Amino acid sequence: MTTLPRPTAALSADEARRIALKAQGFLGAPDRRSGVRGVLRHLGAVQLDTISVLARSHELIPYARLGRVGRRTVEAAYWQDTHAFEYWSHAACILPIEEWPHFAFRRRAYRDRPHWSHELPDGAYDQVIKQLRTEGPLTATELGGAKKTSEWWDWSGTKVAVERALMYGEVVCVQRRGWKRVYDLAERAVPATLLHDDLDDTECLRRLVRLAGQSLGIGTRADIADYHRLKGEQVDAVIADSGLVPVEVEGWSKPAWADPAALAVPPRGRHRTTLLSPFDSLIWDRARTERIFGFTHRLEAYVPKPKRVYGYYAMPVLAGGRLVGRVDPAREAGGVLVARQVTLDGPKAVPAVAEALVEAASWVNCTTVRVERVDAPELREPLVREVTRALTAALR
Repeated sequence: MTTLPRPTAALSADEARRIALKAQGFLGAPDRRSGVRGVLRHLGAVQLDTISVLARSHELIPYARLGRVGRRTVEAAYWQDTHAFEYWSHAACILPIEEWPHFAFRRRAYRDRPHWSHELPDGAYDQVIKQLRTEGPLTATELGGAKKTSEWWDWSGTKVAVERALMYGEVVCVQRRGWKRVYDLAERAVPATLLHDDLDDTECLRRLVRLAGQSLGIGTRADIADYHRLKGEQVDAVIADSGLVPVEVEGWSKPAWADPAALAVPPRGRHRTTLLSPFDSLIWDRARTERIFGFTHRLEAYVPKPKRVYGYYAMPVLAGGRLVGRVDPAREAGGVLVARQVTLDGPKAVPAVAEALVEAASWVNCTTVRVERVDAPELREPLVREVTRALTAALR
């Protein structure tokens, strides 16, 4: 049994919440100079997902922190000049290119993996590498086809081969084109100074644990492990040497670790009011979200419609450092943002939810907001009035 070091500080639940908000870029003035690339470096990982309602999740992440940054600007910031690469972290994530060496431990693990769900046909791997070398960058379709049938899981031999090469690190996803991965050889896409697997597993894990602690500000062992999907024992092996410090948080049943820089200066500044992607790293861990915000968050896109409680793509609303409601949005022709279902944490949440809706509408070039169902029916008219007022003010 591992003996934990004594906590270096005792924090209130409110202090822990504010540290987390600051670390995730929601408290204080946003760093507009470094823009989207600064957000990516600050967070260390931006999760990708296929669902697009207002926009795709990797677009929503910088929007939530910076405001109405152009969507083309977001894509260019990620992919131009080999600034980032896509790999398996918390899930499929966009990662800063300078972290390539620190995922060597995962590439090695994939190379040593004995069993795979898809069979790799003879010769397919070498053929993909040869084709990318002469014709790349290419999508799986351009390489020869992504699927054998229309079933999502029924990959072609080409797709199996290029995805295996991606996991091994011989191939890199250098951008998304029409949501398809665009593959290129790592030797071409990754700067020569970074293209190595020289770091041993301990060095890689120590770096990722430290980065997770810095991005979270404060977290339990499980929080830190979940950020880059490490195993608990991997965290245990390096956390004492990671630079993070043990702390105690009021109401938390588990020991916690914090970034010492986050403890050095009390987090202050302006709170952001915004809709959050369900895949935002502030809230992607359901247990942590409940612990810090007292807010139950669940993506219901894959839940049968009759069983949904909050809607297909319910986006939590952040305001004043709290999660004050949810909006299940949609877009209609003619520039209409539809709030199909709205959940409010009481009347005080109305102005904040209206502000978040109107700003989001402007960002996706909608000129009208229509509020449909509100879980507390008596709050629907106040919300509609506040949305109308906010739209009028925005048009002045």
